[in-house]
Amino acid sequence: MIKVEAIAEIISAEIKVKSVCVINTVNLLKDGCTVPFISRYRKEMTGNMDEKQVLHVSRRYKEIESLEERKDYIIGVIESLGKMTDELKKTIIDCSDSDMLEDIYLPYKPKKKTRASIAREKGLAELAEIILHSAEKEDKSEILKRFINPEKQVNTADEALSGALDIIAEMISENSSIRKTVREEITSKGIISSKVKKDYKDKRTKYEQYYSFSSAISKEPPHRILALRRGENEGVLSISVDAENEDIFLGKIKKDYIQKQNIFSEEIEKAALDSLKRLILPSVSNEVLRNYIAKSEKFSISIFAENLENLLLSPYAGGKTILGIDPGFRSGCKLAVIGKTNEFLGYDVIFPHEPQKKEAEAKAAVKRIIDKFTVEFIAIGNGTAGRETEDFIKDFIPKEIPVVMVSESGASVYSASETARREFPDLDLTVRSAVNIARRFQDPLSELVKIDPCAIGVGQYQHDVDQKELKDALKDSVELCVNKVGVDVNTASVEILSYVSGVGSSLAAKIVKKRNELKGFKSRTDIKKVSGLGEKAFEQCAAFLRIKDASNPLDSSAIHPESYSIVMKMAEDAGVSLNDLILSPDLLSRIDKKKYSSAGTYTLDDILKELSKPGRDPRKQYSYADFNSSVRTLDDLREGMVLSGVVTNVTAFGAFVDIGVHQDGLIHISNLSDKFISNISDAVKVGESLMTEVISVDKELKRISLRRKTDG
Repeated sequence: MIKVEAIAEIISAEIKVKSVCVINTVNLLKDGCTVPFISRYRKEMTGNMDEKQVLHVSRRYKEIESLEERKDYIIGVIESLGKMTDELKKTIIDCSDSDMLEDIYLPYKPKKKTRASIAREKGLAELAEIILHSAEKEDKSEILKRFINPEKQVNTADEALSGALDIIAEMISENSSIRKTVREEITSKGIISSKVKKDYKDKRTKYEQYYSFSSAISKEPPHRILALRRGENEGVLSISVDAENEDIFLGKIKKDYIQKQNIFSEEIEKAALDSLKRLILPSVSNEVLRNYIAKSEKFSISIFAENLENLLLSPYAGGKTILGIDPGFRSGCKLAVIGKTNEFLGYDVIFPHEPQKKEAEAKAAVKRIIDKFTVEFIAIGNGTAGRETEDFIKDFIPKEIPVVMVSESGASVYSASETARREFPDLDLTVRSAVNIARRFQDPLSELVKIDPCAIGVGQYQHDVDQKELKDALKDSVELCVNKVGVDVNTASVEILSYVSGVGSSLAAKIVKKRNELKGFKSRTDIKKVSGLGEKAFEQCAAFLRIKDASNPLDSSAIHPESYSIVMKMAEDAGVSLNDLILSPDLLSRIDKKKYSSAGTYTLDDILKELSKPGRDPRKQYSYADFNSSVRTLDDLREGMVLSGVVTNVTAFGAFVDIGVHQDGLIHISNLSDKFISNISDAVKVGESLMTEVISVDKELKRISLRRKTDG
């Protein structure tokens, strides 16, 4: 098994940090520390790695460790066969590529019945060796006759030759050097092609640009690789990857296998061509395609994770009383009010639209709710009847109460979930959705964590990628966001508590139970009273759990309890109370950092930064788009229209934007900026409001092409 130091060298080169920092990080992970805790409170050990770098170390270490376990298994198999040599063992140990490792293992790997294995059963392995090394001027026919054996179903010399060539073809196909050459050539210069299947030849589909498509696979972006694969999975396309020039492979095989003056040179060349066409090219081409798909999936998952982070950390309204509306036509609009601290206050149902169209009653009901609860915002779901409901509400409510459109994505999933049933057992599903809409405007992070991240719908080809990898990546993203913001331990739900560093779902439930028993935690040390929450768990979670209005003001900050003594010493040295120190920017600016250098430079900087604004929320306050009331459907759109919108999804090729017509438009990456964009997430983020210009509308395929409008 490779040592931690060796793995650290590999990872440190990838993320350009010192090897010792990677080693420290790996050891912290092995000791049960979480990524958020390590990146926030162990900066001295990691060299100030951010959470993404720590996460990379965690993932890559597991990948490399898995490769090493595979090596151990392969070595064990080959040794059990009695075929291990010192040179072969060194080759396996030194191998750093999983594809090459499998190539090395291929000749020793247990196989299903093949043409070559059948030939070996007929006793033709010896003939294959003779053919490969027959340089003497012997008579071919005499050699072949020796292997005719009717008892083993070898009735003629031609049958003997054919079987031997099958063995040679398989030997060539298992040559790791040849496979490496073919793989590298196809990876760098291979051509990916797609053709439409006959059933769709005369039909319009979203894949029509790929009906006759061919390109260098190395130049194709991840989203196109996944689009081609989806087109094939849906039965519209057939795709393949082929070598640009097969002759170079045949030349290498001949050079390696055909000796000068070999009387069977023509036959070996035939076996070489058969090996290339029947065994090597199909296998390696599929392998190259799989590798490109795997890379594309990883890229897609990274986009999904980044979008989710931006959505979870999107601007929030905060402590406001909000009226949430789940709009509908026939079934009416469900209203739900939540208070400043997220509590559910009441609900109603109105029917302002056809077929009932009880406008007067609906207006009266909304006004009654606004007056009774002093509503400060109205949040409307952006689904069916959303724009119509927005127009109806804006027509009569006071202008000082903002009306905002909120994404409904995942609201129905929440309303039918066990979480929703536990929170509101007596409410109808649609009313729960209205509550969810209001709450996700008030605090997107706290509400969205109650929904399976895959149901939120901010990804690229999310159903086409490895679902376990996707789920793990999204879980990591949610965990990073929750811990970045911090959690009020006295109001947080079980769902959001479960993402706190070192907690998990089981401890989260116990925290809520103890919170209820104590009628709220009064200090961070109270958290230690939770059954099953030991010292290690407390170390990991304490600083991420905030207690508002605690007697110790540090309990509401992001400062870890292990650093309280440093802050107390600062206050003592300054001759003031802890509260006075926190409320005095001048005192903080005059602190001599050298006196507290034992804390470490990064840790001390973080402490002082936190003391300047204890418990601050890193998120921005809300912002929203004001949709054009005259534009509601695709039929209302015209080229050149300038419309406000909200980014609902970001992909590698562009951003999808809600412009209020129940069909998101696409701003292609080329239309996002006048400048070159290397990373699309630097140019636009999920939840961002922006101005757009309509370029074109395809009503048949329901496609809207947009351009981003910037000032000037």
